[in-house]
Amino acid sequence: VKRQPYFCSGCPHNSSTKVPECSRALAGIGCHFMASWMERDTSGLIQMGAEGVDWAAHSRFTTEKHVFQNLGDGTYFHSGLLAIRQATGANITYKLLYNDAVAMTGGQPVDGQISVPAIARQVEAEGAKRVVVVSDEIGKYRGHESAFPSGTTFHDRAEMDAVQRELREQKGVSVLLYDQTCAAEKRRRRKRGKYPDPAKRAFINEAVCEG
Repeated sequence: VKRQPYFCSGCPHNSSTKVPECSRALAGIGCHFMASWMERDTSGLIQMGAEGVDWAAHSRFTTEKHVFQNLGDGTYFHSGLLAIRQATGANITYKLLYNDAVAMTGGQPVDGQISVPAIARQVEAEGAKRVVVVSDEIGKYRGHESAFPSGTTFHDRAEMDAVQRELREQKGVSVLLYDQTCAAEKRRRRKRGKYPDPAKRAFINEAVCEG
């Protein structure tokens, strides 16, 4: 019996790595690489900091018009920004997951100061034609739109598929910033009193739900 590793319960990658029908994504370094052995039309293998660079080259020799590229915030801070700079001549959407932790190696903080607005400004400066923000708590950006590049749009996680269908028609580099904190990190921080504990609880009625 063999059990394939899978995303943790509540993992942001469970939503962020899905792609629309007739699209495909390229894998990269991070927990999200596991999407490559799930039924998520994700494939490829590239070294850290070269996410999307292979597509920038071979996109010139294929009739395929666009791909998505998964990228984590830790990798982005380390060297992924250089990959985005290299890919500016290609039609590619970077799905940049901001999960607020280097989850792959134990939940360490990213090496330096990083934020969703700062990333949005950086990728705009590097040539991104379109920036969108998707989150499970999109309301927290209401009133703070001025911190983002002009034209940035904000979407609830439920709109993920429609947003991706729109971005795959975009010429050049586009960036989808997917903001959702790692569930394991939320649990750890709540135990330390460093993260808000929602006033919601699941109740199982044993008289109705068997087992």
